[in-house]
Amino acid sequence: MKRRSTQPERSFPFLRVNEREGKPRKRALTEIRGPYYSAIGRRYLEDLFETMSAYVDSLKFAGGSFTLMPERAVRDIIKLCHKHDVLVSTGGFIERVLVQGGDAVRRYVAECKKLGFDTIEISAGFISIPTDDWLRLIELVRKSGLKAKPEVGIQFGAGGATAAGELKAEGTRDPNWAIAQAKRFLDAGADIIMIESEGITENVDPWPGKFIDQLGMEKLMFEAADPDVFAWYIKNYGVHVNLFVDHSQIVQLECLRAGIWGTKSLWGRVVTFKDTRK
Repeated sequence: MKRRSTQPERSFPFLRVNEREGKPRKRALTEIRGPYYSAIGRRYLEDLFETMSAYVDSLKFAGGSFTLMPERAVRDIIKLCHKHDVLVSTGGFIERVLVQGGDAVRRYVAECKKLGFDTIEISAGFISIPTDDWLRLIELVRKSGLKAKPEVGIQFGAGGATAAGELKAEGTRDPNWAIAQAKRFLDAGADIIMIESEGITENVDPWPGKFIDQLGMEKLMFEAADPDVFAWYIKNYGVHVNLFVDHSQIVQLECLRAGIWGTKSLWGRVVTFKDTRK
C-alpha cells in the first residue's frame, strides 16, 4: 500500500483551524467502524472518502461482518480504502474463530492477508485466554506480514452491545492488570493497543488516565463510539488522542479536533500550538 504525507485540503483556507498532520501520522489517529450497524459498501464509502478521507486513518469491519459479504465486495472496500491511504482492520472477530481451533485461526489469518487486510485486531471480550496465548497470536499475525492490534479492557462480556446491567453483574478487572497485559503485548511487537470502552468510560468512573500515564497516548486507541465520550477524551487529553468512532461520527469528531465547533463546555477551547518560526 502506497502512502504519502500530505496536508489535508479544505475550503475556506483563510480561516484558522487546528491543522491536521498529513498521513501517515502517528497521533490523532481516527479509526471508523465500517459495516455492522448499517450496511456499507464501496459506493457509500466513495462518498465518505470524497469529503473526509484526509481525517480517516483506518476502517474496521466490526462483528465479523466481512464473513457475510461476497469476497468481491470485501476486496472492493479494501482496495478503495487503500486508494485513500486508509488502513483496514478486521475487528475483534478472531475470538469467534478461536473457539473453532488452531487450524481455523491460522487459515483465518492467511485469508485476511490474501484479501488485503492490514491489521488483525485480537480481542477476548467473550472468552478467557491466557496472556501467553495472546502473545503467540501476536507473533502469528506479525509473521504473516500483518499488524497486530490487541484489544484490552477490564470488562468481561464487552464488545457486543451487552446490556449495562449484565456487564455490571460480571464485575470488572483491576485496571493495573490490563495495563500490565498491554505492556506485554507492546513488548511482543503489537503496533497499537485498542482500549475497550465498557468498564472504562461507560457507566463507571473513567480510568483512561492510568493507561495513558503508563503507556503513553501514541500506542493507545480508545473506543469512543458516543459523542459524549469522544468529546470527553478531547477535553481531557487534547486533539492528539487516538479514537475509534462510528463512521457516522467522523464529521462531528473532526469539527471538535479542528476546534471549529463543539458543545458548550468545548466551544472555542480546543486549541493547539505550533512554533511556526522553525
